[in-house]
Amino acid sequence: MSAIEAAQKFVNFVNVSPTPYHAVNNIKLALLHDGFTELSERTGWNAALKPGQKYFVTRNNSSIIAFTVGGEYVAGNGIAVVGAHTDSPTLRLKPVSKKSSEGFIQVGVECYGGGLWHTWFDRDLSVAGRVFISDKQGNYVGKLVKIDKPILRIPTLAIHLSKEREKFEFNKEAKLVPIAGQQHIKAEQNDHEHSSCGAKPTEEQFSSIKATVERHNEGLLELLATELDVAVSQIEDFELVLYDHQKSTLGGLHDEFIFSPRLDNLTSCFCATEGLLASTKTLDTDAGISMIALFDHEEIGSSSAQGADGTFLPDVLARLTAFDFATGAAGNFKEQALSKSFLLSSDQAHGVHPNYADIHEAQNKPQLNRGPVIKINANQRYATNSAGIVLIKQMATAAEVPLQLFVVRNDSPCGSTIGPILASKLGMTTLDLGNPQLSMHSIRETGGTFDVERLTKLFGAYFGMYAELEPKVLVDGV
Repeated sequence: MSAIEAAQKFVNFVNVSPTPYHAVNNIKLALLHDGFTELSERTGWNAALKPGQKYFVTRNNSSIIAFTVGGEYVAGNGIAVVGAHTDSPTLRLKPVSKKSSEGFIQVGVECYGGGLWHTWFDRDLSVAGRVFISDKQGNYVGKLVKIDKPILRIPTLAIHLSKEREKFEFNKEAKLVPIAGQQHIKAEQNDHEHSSCGAKPTEEQFSSIKATVERHNEGLLELLATELDVAVSQIEDFELVLYDHQKSTLGGLHDEFIFSPRLDNLTSCFCATEGLLASTKTLDTDAGISMIALFDHEEIGSSSAQGADGTFLPDVLARLTAFDFATGAAGNFKEQALSKSFLLSSDQAHGVHPNYADIHEAQNKPQLNRGPVIKINANQRYATNSAGIVLIKQMATAAEVPLQLFVVRNDSPCGSTIGPILASKLGMTTLDLGNPQLSMHSIRETGGTFDVERLTKLFGAYFGMYAELEPKVLVDGV
């Protein structure tokens, strides 16, 4: 596969993954196609886990951990992990989203994460997410939904009417409200307000929470019901977010750019999955465990059941180190295994901006299409140390992948990742890296086409070489 083909495959993945639920589902499909076995946290695993096999487990269907057990794995051997996150800044529908003003149908939204919200104005927007419906058996089932048409827009104020001509400022509660239609159009099409969703409940009828038909716009519910092939009355609740309907694409004079939403951090999720799949070719002779851990809620601090600061990864690691794979006998190999393990925390990096080059530290200006970026911060906003750099250099050299370095200026703020969170929680040696991009947290970000293949190759080399190289990097004795 060429670098362009690899980037196009990634673009296709982004276009069908508007939410963490969709991203995890599409990764699941790729793993199942490659012969991975799905596990459940509700059951015991000891009898199911065997050397030379491949597995995955999800939590909340928005986080996923997949791993392979080498054919020559011995209890207590190290685990090579790539960690990333499935979420991106977005606008989420409020629990009561029905709004109207001046004859317009509007939708109330809540800001999720630290988005560049001014980039969401004048875009063709739609909704996607998870909808719980009641079925004929009395179960409540979560279904993925993606409305594939532009139905929303947040219009800017004409410059002729604006006092803020030089600087675009707005109140996020009052002005960041999408329009979805006009009230009189619906009224003319259907004189009876509730003809398609049953009679409106009376105030005397008890409901612990107002029904969805009272909390959300009828037209939106009808769209969801049509997409899911259910009746509006079957929709119990949902978690819906807005997404940019314009598709991700390759661009630039030589197709060297990716113009796309959600590069942060679907890039790492995609490349980690591709790298893990590629590494299964040598599974029978591997002596370690290779793993990807892709978490929701990084953009809001990771403190959730399915976030990196939750118990998902520690729970999985505890299961994998609680017995001897070869004999099936119970044991405690956790501390031994974690001391030999390594975490690559992969999240997007800030590429140098040609119009704002002075924002970067003079000697650390990562460029698009020059390879993954090792991220370093003395204050542990990133978890990279020299031992990790020594290790990743060997793998990058073997894979012929160029690496870059990044550190922020002393007078600049610095973001953070799941790396420090997991390093402190697990005691693993950790390194932060990721592909460079522009316009991070914008609704349309810009990345490098050729960096997709490079990050994938680096992860493949990491999984393939870690068990052999780890004993050669001596940190705490022999």
